[in-house]
Amino acid sequence: MKSLKGMSISDRCFRVLIATPPSRLDRMSIDPEHTSLPSSPSAPQLDEVKQAIRSLLHQPDYDDGSAGPVLVRLAWHASGTYCAATNTGGSNGAGMRYEQEGGDPANAGLQHARTFLEPIKKAFPWITYSDLWTLAAVVAIREMDGPDISWQGGRTDFTDDSRVPPRGRLPDGSKGADHLRWIFGRMGFDDREIVALSGAHNLGRCHGDRSGFEGKWVTNPTRFSNTYFKLLKTHDWKKKVLANGLEQYVYVDEDMKDEDPELAEEETLMMLPTDMALLEDPSFRVWVDRYAEDKELFFRDFAAVFARLLELGIQRDAEGRVVNEKNLKDGYRSAPKKSDSPGRPERDQNDGQVGHEAGRLKRENEQYGEKEKSRVVVKAKL
Repeated sequence: MKSLKGMSISDRCFRVLIATPPSRLDRMSIDPEHTSLPSSPSAPQLDEVKQAIRSLLHQPDYDDGSAGPVLVRLAWHASGTYCAATNTGGSNGAGMRYEQEGGDPANAGLQHARTFLEPIKKAFPWITYSDLWTLAAVVAIREMDGPDISWQGGRTDFTDDSRVPPRGRLPDGSKGADHLRWIFGRMGFDDREIVALSGAHNLGRCHGDRSGFEGKWVTNPTRFSNTYFKLLKTHDWKKKVLANGLEQYVYVDEDMKDEDPELAEEETLMMLPTDMALLEDPSFRVWVDRYAEDKELFFRDFAAVFARLLELGIQRDAEGRVVNEKNLKDGYRSAPKKSDSPGRPERDQNDGQVGHEAGRLKRENEQYGEKEKSRVVVKAKL
């Protein structure tokens, strides 16, 4: 097979596809509406997809030359909608293809990640979006020198938006420790796990036209490490009010500032209020210190808790097969692509609160939970 180096991602995916034996292609035939397989993908199938993901990570014209960080954010946000109390949300379904979830301001910018992965979806139509999005993050983290993360396939895609969870379930960077415990506690995570998951801020950067914040957390945002924790506890972070009114914390190397003010401004690092909350809260601070001192411990904890994040809302039998109700009915279903608007609706405002703790969003979550409970009760009576 001809070398893939220097080829576009579409060409690379196509070459992998045409190299597939005819017998395999018969089993991967494309239904115009959806593709169903009796079980989750085989190891050889997934190996091909993993290689295609690796080949697209280098993106010279995107942030810091890599698609890796935004792919991690895609999987994080696709999974982080889970609510343990109602057993709703989570990575199953790929609900971000629908406006209700994809248009959530907390997901602004993730259309770029979905676009990066679309050629792979076209080349391997049998894989579900929900499996592809989560697998891409696992591959990206490993390729960025991060830990190996356990991953299992078998997720299905929603064919309509009736089970897409309401907005307001994702973290808001402008908040503090109570907000973190509210958001992560809803998913079942404790303080140690909250800090470990926050270590993903070692990757990527913030954008004013997405989250409203600006800048990167570390100097090398495409390499997974424990640098985020080291910088968080050792730098002298100064509060800065942005033009949009949001507050963040910044650090500028004074030596660099004296030598080259413009370069120093470009290299300014930042932390969010939620990051600073990890320092200020004693229970969180214990783990910031531990992870800053022990990279191996952080890698072990992150790998375990990120794997768990990707599994939220997924029910499996003893052999690892997904047994969620919809999955049992339809088998391994890869739904057709739905419109995923790149638009960024205005943040909800309620009594001065932004986004996730606004009263309207709380009520929507409560109503959604009651609807799901009623569905279960009716089914039990039948």
